[in-house]
Amino acid sequence: MSTATIAGHAVSVDADGFMTDPQQWTPEIATVIAASVGLSLTERHWKVIEFCRRDAADKGEPPGLRRIAQGAEIPVKELYQLFPKGPGILAAKVSGLTKPKSCV
Repeated sequence: MSTATIAGHAVSVDADGFMTDPQQWTPEIATVIAASVGLSLTERHWKVIEFCRRDAADKGEPPGLRRIAQGAEIPVKELYQLFPKGPGILAAKVSGLTKPKSCV
């Protein structure tokens, strides 16, 4: 585990760049992480992010793609448009969560 500075905040991250303490997350951090992977966050992105954070807090682990699609009520096809190249992983990363176990 190491520390990275994101949006002016020192945060704990793992070797893959996922935050290890969701309490350190802020919306500004989400915006910077998203921009670093070429995303500009829309209202639909925020719906996914908010669901992921709530679900992870409730269940103790970040949601996988199916749980995101069902819980956020956003079709899987749209999730791939919102978070290309791995919506489960990207949604977790932008949401300040650890890497989902269901994602490789």
